[in-house]
Formats: sequence, C-alpha cells, structure tokens
Amino acid sequence: MHNYAWGDREAIADLQGREPTGAPEAELWFGAHPSAPALTSEGPLDEVYARESAAPLPFMVKLLAAAKPLSLQAHPSRSQARAGFARENAAGIARDAAHRNYKDANHKPEILIALTPFRAMAGFRPLAGTLELVRAFDLPELADIEHSLADASLTPRDRLSRTLERAMGSSAAAAVGRRAAELKGRPGVVGEVAANLEEIAREYPGDSGVVAAMLLNHVCLEPGEAIFLPAGNLHAYLRGLGVEVMASSDNVLRGGLTQKHVDSRELFSILRFDTLEDPTVAPERGRYAVDVDDFAVAVVPSGESVTGPAIVLNVSGSLAVEDVELGPGEAAWVSSRDGAVVLDGKNSCAFVAAIPRD
Repeated sequence: MHNYAWGDREAIADLQGREPTGAPEAELWFGAHPSAPALTSEGPLDEVYARESAAPLPFMVKLLAAAKPLSLQAHPSRSQARAGFARENAAGIARDAAHRNYKDANHKPEILIALTPFRAMAGFRPLAGTLELVRAFDLPELADIEHSLADASLTPRDRLSRTLERAMGSSAAAAVGRRAAELKGRPGVVGEVAANLEEIAREYPGDSGVVAAMLLNHVCLEPGEAIFLPAGNLHAYLRGLGVEVMASSDNVLRGGLTQKHVDSRELFSILRFDTLEDPTVAPERGRYAVDVDDFAVAVVPSGESVTGPAIVLNVSGSLAVEDVELGPGEAAWVSSRDGAVVLDGKNSCAFVAAIPRD
C-alpha cells in the first residue's frame, strides 16, 4: 500500500471489508515494477515473471483512491523516458532523489476505470470552450490568459502552450478560487468546473496550478466509465475510487498542485499541446479500447477463461482463479504456463489486464 497524502482513509479498506489503518491509503499496486513488485506464492512478481520471459512485464494494475486532488502531471513517451532516464543517470542523480524526474526508462500510458463516481481533469479542452469559461469568470487577473487564448496570430498549439506558460506563472489563484465559490452553483460546464476549482484552491492555496486547471477537460465518471491518457496529456485526478491499468512505469512530471518536485521546463518538453474533445472511454462487450501495445483490459464475467500472462483483480463478491480465492480488492497472477484459467465467481466483478494479442 502506498500512503500518499491525497489518499482516501476508508475507500480501499471499505472495498476489502477491513478496518481502515488510519493512514491515507492512496494506491495498491499489483505488478512487477522493481520499486514495488507484488508478492505471489512463488516470490516477488518481477522475479516470477523473469523465469518465464526475458522481457519485463509491460503493464501494472492499481487500485487508486483519491480523497483530494492529485498533482497536475503528465507522463513521457518511450523515447522521452529513455533519454531522460539516461541523462539523469549520467548526471549521477540517485534513483530515489526527490528532484529526480525519471525513475525508469519506460512510458506510462494509462486508463482509469471508475468504481465509484470519479472526478478528474484530463487533456486540454478545445480552445473555444476554455475561452468561454475564462470569460464567464470575468476576472481582470485573467486578462493575459484570455488574450493568449484568443490570439489568432498563433497556431492552436502555440496558443495552448503560451496560455499554459502564463497560467503556471500566474498569481491569480486566489482570485480564481474566490470567483469559483460564487459560480459553483451555476448549471453546466461553468458550475462543474467552478466546483472543482474551489476545492483545488482550498487544498492548494496560491498554487498557480489552480489557474492551469482551467485549461483542462473536467469529467465526472460513473462506475464502469473510464478515461484514457496517452503520453504527454496533462491531467489530475480529483476524487474517487478506481482501477488503473498502465504501462509499468513510475515516471511523473509535475506542474503544480503538489508539495513534491515540480520541473516546469521538463514538463513542457514532454507535453502534447493538442486539444482533446473527449477523454472518456466506454467499454464495448466488456473491453476498453486503448491504442497501446503494453496492455489490454476488460471486465471478464464468471465462467469465462483467462490466458496469461495476466493480472486478475476482483472488486466485488468472491472469485476463484484456479485454487486462489479472491475477495474484493485482491488480485491473482495468471502465468502463460497456466493455460486457460476459468474464473469462478459469485457476485464478482473481475478486471483482467493482459498483454494484447493480435
């Protein structure tokens, strides 16, 4: 269990049917990342998988429980991660140094599937919608933000880049927070975004990430709905319990809303300044379509079979994976040597992450 300050003190404990520890329980990892490999009956999962494959396991699964906003962040592409990791190694920066940006040489595309109503910010909103939002806030402190958004002499990408640069250097966070408190009851996008911004400003007073958050899509997922975040997409989770499946990496570039290391220059170097109409992903016949070669993820009903390498995470009821009994919030490893393993569940809901097959 990873006990980060933004974690929920009860959500994962409630899911697992146990008493809370009293600590903010943020993330429960199921994977083979060398910094925190899951334990199996045969040993740590990274060692177990190494016995059947020369390559590392390309994905990991997490339970994530947020009680307050996470940092404003993005993840690098493969080439960016390799270059950054090599550069920091050559500079002699310790792997566990607080100011290190690259913990490994891998990218980190990820999908978050909601188990409860889940609020998040994901990708840049189309420019016209953001300009409308800024004008609805009607603050003189946002005049330079409005000007850069409306500057037709720039390409859309340059408008976004310049606006984000100005937002992250802005001193308007307090004014945005106060105005958000006045607007949060409005219907539609303005009221929804204002409610989120008020909460963010309260948790991170004076942080320019409050202003930068105005540029992003604000979404509220219902259980079973998801958002997919390829490399370079600025985002932040706000509140809720969900299942994350991602490439096996711990690379995070932060831009605000955190007490951790922020490296704005490096963040800008890996960001994609493209707008995102809709970051949400709906399942089709239980499968979540993601355009990556690291993982596939689906909800698999009882009676269906799973072929490894795969991680099976149960989130309700009881589930048997061969001779392994899983309660809610527990996971099992299915090796490629196990053949087809049938899931036997009672009121269960099983998320299965696996290496994609052609």
